[in-house]
Amino acid sequence: MSSFNGDSMDDFKGLRITQLDDDDDDETAVEPINMDEFDDDDEEDDEDYEPVMLGFVESPKFAWSNLRQLFPNLAGGVPAWLDPVNLPSGKSILCDLCEEPMQFVLQLYAPLTDKESAFHRTLFLFMCPSMSCLLRDQHEQWKRAPEKAMRSTKVFRCQLPRANPFYSSEAPKHDGTDKPLGHGAPLCTWCGTWKGDKLCSGCKNARYCSPKHQALHWRLGHKTECQQLRTVSETSDSGPVNNGVAPTEKQKVASKSLWKEFVLINEDESEYDTEMSGDDEVAKPLVSKREVDDQMKSLMNDFEGDADKKNWVNFQQRVDKAPEQVLRYSRSSGAKPLWPIASGRVSKSELPSCKSCGGPRCFEFQVMPQLLFFFGGKNERESLDWATIVVYTCENSCDSSLSYKEEFVWVQLYSQTT
Repeated sequence: MSSFNGDSMDDFKGLRITQLDDDDDDETAVEPINMDEFDDDDEEDDEDYEPVMLGFVESPKFAWSNLRQLFPNLAGGVPAWLDPVNLPSGKSILCDLCEEPMQFVLQLYAPLTDKESAFHRTLFLFMCPSMSCLLRDQHEQWKRAPEKAMRSTKVFRCQLPRANPFYSSEAPKHDGTDKPLGHGAPLCTWCGTWKGDKLCSGCKNARYCSPKHQALHWRLGHKTECQQLRTVSETSDSGPVNNGVAPTEKQKVASKSLWKEFVLINEDESEYDTEMSGDDEVAKPLVSKREVDDQMKSLMNDFEGDADKKNWVNFQQRVDKAPEQVLRYSRSSGAKPLWPIASGRVSKSELPSCKSCGGPRCFEFQVMPQLLFFFGGKNERESLDWATIVVYTCENSCDSSLSYKEEFVWVQLYSQTT
């Protein structure tokens, strides 16, 4: 996303933002909703909107558009890790329910102007593609304290100072010539997402993040490829083939089940308060507005009770200004999510504190259900679906010894039944 403030660092194309004010104690806490006492006053309070940046997807314009040295904003495909060496590992990369590696959803470059250690700052969202796991995830969230829940959706925050061992202190040129300072850790040959710390014992070339991905790759082609690579290695004086990837190109991924890759662009929501002209580039849709509207309105049949329907009407009126939005971003002190339905919301008092510093978390962004359209989601009972995915991050964006700090994510479903 392009920068939206007037800082001199705007050449670093991202969500260049400031930390929350210290004197925001007057902010009204969002209390848990009692559905029996729901009234119109809850919705009237939402009329005082905080500024929101909307995210939209578009296909990458260049092969280098999504390389990590450009600090990109991405959806689908594979992540462009900010710290390319010290990646998440162990159980943190797994769905806690099925214990399989999670899939990359999106990443946002959202640095802080007044925190040197967060000169570069990116948020990474992952989830298990199984709807069954997501339903169990919801059950776990409501059954026990959020910090102890087993999750199928996770978000990580990574931040770096301007002077760091991975990137130049100068802003990227965005002309295809930008290079990082050295290579990153080798990635899984199958998913291209997580660190490939398990080496194929046969070819000594393919790397994997998990036995699951090694088995998938073996069944779907590596069995033959492995023998070929072993033959090349045995007849060559150069030893095993090196699967390292040049810093100016992307690693090839064997998996065909990743979500389609896009870059994210942003627009201020206020730009959509007036009707766009027919010649405006932003007005050219990837899918028709009617297609999006018909699908969204059909969800009304799933709602139970007047509260959800009232909330949905307000949600739809707000979203209709820019129906292709896949993301809403606002880290201002009064910002809060735009909930599609009244049930299944998390209250501010239920948010777990930051695991690193113990401080409070604040709303930062939410992912809209429209993203599933662009990912090619199917309108079937067992298909992955959500009402919104809401991400809360450490209010202080604290530093710690971990390069990737896990933050808190809440997934609201259209139906809370499991």
